[in-house]
Amino acid sequence: MFRGKKNPLALAMIQPEPMPGSYRNQGMTFDKVLDLSIKEVQMLKDNGFDGYIIQNRNDHPVKQKANIETIAFYSVLARKLNEEFPDMVQGILINWDGLASLAVAEAAGSDFIRVEHTYTGVEVGYAGMLEAECVDLCYLRKRLNSKIMVFADIQEIHYEQIGGKSIVENAWDTVQNAFADGLFLGGRNKDESIQYIKDVRKRIGDEIPIFLSGGSNGDNVTELLSYYDGVSVGTWVKNGNMKNPIDSEKAKIFMDGVRATKNKKQII
Repeated sequence: MFRGKKNPLALAMIQPEPMPGSYRNQGMTFDKVLDLSIKEVQMLKDNGFDGYIIQNRNDHPVKQKANIETIAFYSVLARKLNEEFPDMVQGILINWDGLASLAVAEAAGSDFIRVEHTYTGVEVGYAGMLEAECVDLCYLRKRLNSKIMVFADIQEIHYEQIGGKSIVENAWDTVQNAFADGLFLGGRNKDESIQYIKDVRKRIGDEIPIFLSGGSNGDNVTELLSYYDGVSVGTWVKNGNMKNPIDSEKAKIFMDGVRATKNKKQII
């Protein structure tokens, strides 16, 4: 679906308002959260984005495992958005919980899930230790006969990795031993992101789709998408804070940069 396309895909992270039951919810109803989410995705569509990833960032603080009400609310929200925008690519990222993400994606008919921290390896963050879910997730996919694609982040640069495996070897392990369908990858700046994908491609080949996980903006996205199969933008179009709604003017500027890449031959 994602690798070998003539044009790279441009996705945006949407973070709906805090859901009922979450720490930061101040009384907003689910219907209001849904209404605001529909308007945000409509703005993305109007600006030419190919799709979006739904993340419950505004429900934080969260542990690795999602609450049952979170799974319920996000299943309905994702399904409604999919029905409203059937031609847009939809990804799901719930907590750091790949199992919950897959359950929501199956209920909603989504295209893929993103497992940001916990597909392979072990990490430590503000909520404690996060452990790999690849085995449990593979077995859940088998039980459900799931066709939902699983994209795994190679390394979350904001969390401490335990084990010290290199980016390249982690990418190989994630694909060959943990059976991810695609990867998210990115460095702390443009040059590092380009070097990472060059190194990873040499190790794993050209068949696996790789999306840029972060660090893109209106100035560098044209060059970066010469190397990556797609991009997921969040912080820059949210004026530096992932909890903010997407700035429509920033979204337009970003997509101007994406369109400059479209129809160009990719470098790798």
